[in-house]
Amino acid sequence: MKKYCFGTYYQEGENPVFCYRTGETVYEEQLYNGSLVSCGWNAAGYPLNVLSGFPSRLDRRKFREPFAFNVEIDGMSLDFGLEFVSFETERTEENETAVLTLKSRIKPVIIRVITVLDGTPVITRRLEIGNLSDGYLNISRLSVIAGGMEAVEKGRLGCDDKADEIYSLGYFDSDRWGKEGMFSWHKLREGTTCIDSCFSRNRFRHPLIFIRNNLMGKIWFAQLGWSGGSRFTLDYNARPDDDSYLAFKAEIPSHNPMYALAAGETFATPELHIGLVSGGLDEAVNGMHSHIRKTVLTMPEADGREALVGAGMGAEHDMGVNSTKVFIDRFADLGAEVFIVDAGWVCPPDEQTRWGDYNGINIPDKERYPNGIGEIVDYCHKKGMKFGLWVDIESLGDLCQARKEHPDWLADNVFSEQARRFLDMTNPEAAKWAEDELARIITEYRLDLLRVDYNTDYSEYFNMRDTGCGYPECLNLRHFNAVYRMYSNLKKRFPEVIFENCAGGGGRCDLGIMKSFNHTWVSDCQCAPDSVYITNGMTMALPPERIDRLFAGMGCHTYGSLGIQMRNTMLTHMTLNVLAPYDAEMNEVQAEFVRHSVAIYKKHIRPFLAESKVYHHTPDTEEAKKNGIMILEIASPDKSRGAATVSSLVSSGEKNVVFKARGADRSKNYKVLLDNGSESFAVSGRELCGGIEISLPSSLSSELIIYEEA
Repeated sequence: MKKYCFGTYYQEGENPVFCYRTGETVYEEQLYNGSLVSCGWNAAGYPLNVLSGFPSRLDRRKFREPFAFNVEIDGMSLDFGLEFVSFETERTEENETAVLTLKSRIKPVIIRVITVLDGTPVITRRLEIGNLSDGYLNISRLSVIAGGMEAVEKGRLGCDDKADEIYSLGYFDSDRWGKEGMFSWHKLREGTTCIDSCFSRNRFRHPLIFIRNNLMGKIWFAQLGWSGGSRFTLDYNARPDDDSYLAFKAEIPSHNPMYALAAGETFATPELHIGLVSGGLDEAVNGMHSHIRKTVLTMPEADGREALVGAGMGAEHDMGVNSTKVFIDRFADLGAEVFIVDAGWVCPPDEQTRWGDYNGINIPDKERYPNGIGEIVDYCHKKGMKFGLWVDIESLGDLCQARKEHPDWLADNVFSEQARRFLDMTNPEAAKWAEDELARIITEYRLDLLRVDYNTDYSEYFNMRDTGCGYPECLNLRHFNAVYRMYSNLKKRFPEVIFENCAGGGGRCDLGIMKSFNHTWVSDCQCAPDSVYITNGMTMALPPERIDRLFAGMGCHTYGSLGIQMRNTMLTHMTLNVLAPYDAEMNEVQAEFVRHSVAIYKKHIRPFLAESKVYHHTPDTEEAKKNGIMILEIASPDKSRGAATVSSLVSSGEKNVVFKARGADRSKNYKVLLDNGSESFAVSGRELCGGIEISLPSSLSSELIIYEEA
């Protein structure tokens, strides 16, 4: 008999209960007098009525908004006044999908609450909202999940006077370019706390949050798979003379109406991925990664496993045919497997830094490539490398003919001002042009890899236009759904082409957009120490094989040692950049170090990268800055091999650091390589986990540690 580690436990009755179990994570909801309310969580696998006569569900009366979601139509809340229609489940070998269907008594609306369970600690939740009327209905508020999380008996835990020490929030502090992934823990204080991205803040904060109960040793963690803005809200009611109560919302922020739902239309919300573990940050991160690999990023053509070593050059270099061939030769010699021509290929010579003005032209400049770009493609293939090309298809520059012929393809903002370059993908003609143009580029230029960029002002996401309802509607939801649809269509049409995502760096690498991409840039900032902080943080959000990090290029060479620059790429998807101008000889000492590092990556790291567990020894950026050290480790699930980077930070000077492997097995024996001095030695797993001393000679230096079962 097949045993499952996921499933639903449906308890019928006047006020039915829906219990969702996956791994050791349990979440329950109840339809109580017309409202679906959150009943709470358990991190040890128990249904909340395991003691059937004394269920441990949350007291809904203690929460001002106990509702398990928020949907507002035409300014009216549909969080209550709901009728039960049905509860259905469908199970496969991989997961179970539960669909709770509710009908509103207030508005002619059907709401389907869809929950996916996959055996990891994470559930996937989305809503489907159907219009049963013969006219438009306006969605004006949307929280994919909401309600109470837990109540804490402060007296039982001996913390009556320590309410501000119970919870910590972990998230990326900055929403600015070049500061992606700067993770820190923060005390959660009494009141309401909101963590925003895009709508009221910039777009470079990944929609991720960790909520840690410091007293009880458990962590909730969530990501919203949505490119168009997020808001995580914590309502912490810490009564001094009573228990404390914590509520949570994952909201889609927008101007209103945020979506005009046509008669008979059904709208699917973005997906929220939320889980709970009893344990530490490592358990939470690896729980999310296992869920992402198993359930979220599952398109067979975009599994990210190949992790080919990329290389490229763009507008910061001479992009002529001869110089490009020199760079191809050098990258092939260094061990690169893909060569990418970045921004500037459509621009005339000496104009490549103006590539933004040329966006939308998408034809190789004839003066730059007199024999066409096919000459570069052929040369690249001859050298045994795949060929890739950069495109920013969702942006129309001032010199683009499509912009001149179709000014209506650019949306207007709330002030009736035309967008700077932002292509309105809710316009069917504009969306068709973009998809057809990408298909032409892939086919005509024989691409093995498509690098998609996305450079726009985040405020333009929330442009307003009449989409047929007779009044201005915020385009955010329609726009990004059209974007997702376009890339999904193209990836299915061109399954053999590697799709690489980029959005001015890390401006759009959420789980929604990533479904159609093999891997993604998470920042354009490559300068240490920020580059190290970014890699450390973003490997909490995405599995490491999905994350592109760059060696050399973009000012990387101006900060830190060669070692820290290279090691910052070696536990992720490695990409190389130019080491010297095309008309200058490469430094052979430098080149040999790169060859050596690429060889280690291919032999010792890449074989287990796509299944690896990640261990953040120094997760908090601010704490790492104080201590002067950042350590990141990956290991195979069977603990037979692993790798770690130890990096010194600014003003840390010479340091001796003890590295304690978290991915090793104390019962095994290992061979360890310290790359700086090519030192190789045997240790027991107990010694490796207990700690080996690493010497770092200066600030912004590093060590690479490789360990493999002997």
